[in-house]
Amino acid sequence: MKLEDHRFPCPACGAPMRFRPGTTALRCPHCGHEEPIPDARGGIPELDLRGAAEKAVPAVEMEDLRVVRCESCGAEVEFDADIHAKVCPFCAAPIVTDTGVRRYIKPQAQLPFLLTEDEARQAMNRWLGRLWFAPSNLRAYARAGRAMDGIYVPYWTYDAETRTRYSGQRGKVHYESHPVRVRVNGRTQTQTQQVARVRWYPAQGAVARNFDDVLVLGSNSLPKRYTDAIAPWDLSALSAYEPRFLAGFRAEGYSVPVEQAYGEAKEIMDEVIRQDIRRDIGGDRQRIGAMETSVGALTFKHVLLPVWVAAYRYHGKSYRFVVNGRTGAVEGERPYSSMKVFFFVLAMVLAAVAVAYLQVAS
Repeated sequence: MKLEDHRFPCPACGAPMRFRPGTTALRCPHCGHEEPIPDARGGIPELDLRGAAEKAVPAVEMEDLRVVRCESCGAEVEFDADIHAKVCPFCAAPIVTDTGVRRYIKPQAQLPFLLTEDEARQAMNRWLGRLWFAPSNLRAYARAGRAMDGIYVPYWTYDAETRTRYSGQRGKVHYESHPVRVRVNGRTQTQTQQVARVRWYPAQGAVARNFDDVLVLGSNSLPKRYTDAIAPWDLSALSAYEPRFLAGFRAEGYSVPVEQAYGEAKEIMDEVIRQDIRRDIGGDRQRIGAMETSVGALTFKHVLLPVWVAAYRYHGKSYRFVVNGRTGAVEGERPYSSMKVFFFVLAMVLAAVAVAYLQVAS
């Protein structure tokens, strides 16, 4: 994973301009000058996955990046040439630079931030307020307004034309009457019950589906369960890659290669195809014996999705929180206050003793 800074000097005063979340404009925090950003929706280029697997991605779609690995969480972070030490935005651990250059596929699209840092912090505070047993200083940390990092996280999307031939069985449910022995009011009786039985018939056929924007995380810097929890993403709002939307933010580079991520995309598509097959088989029950899928056109995009990240260190361990930069959905991990847990358990024990005492007394 790498992080890349994007700078655009203000034409009025020369200070770095920043993208304003929720708008389509750059704004200078020094003099207030604004410039519109063209929002190019539609016409986003797709790259051929088979060509990528053969290392045939056009040179114009590639870039060289200098990165360093965080030994604490494994993130790979890009630095400016004049920076030699920094705190990792994903785990709050200090890291020291060590030059290394790698080639990456450039992004084709992004979803710009809609939430400001203050709005993201408010969402995180609401989420923290619902947590039991969280240490008081964790909530104090959040209320203190500590800075959050706005990061564009890398994803891959896949489009695929599929046709699947299958064989299986169609089940038709019928009911048969069977006598059974049951206990009624302490006596054994014989009753007739309806028991479901299934007759199976052979089935075969073919289904076709065109998949659009099957989404797979392209990074290992954040736990996948976090990024899954803050989904979904409004991919219909994707616009062609425009660096000005990244001004003042960072863009994380992928650490999961496109070919590797396609394995997960294929699992997602296979499950959808199985559902299509079950519908095609029909009947009351379905069994899939075999399925063989052929894939025609197969393309991908490297896209960047906006996430606000906060890292908190408690007793020497890092805890992270992530906020969807468009919807405000929050996920993360937190420490437990041993004192709060102790007093809660103590209160429960005392309550149980009091109830038992009252029952005995009565």
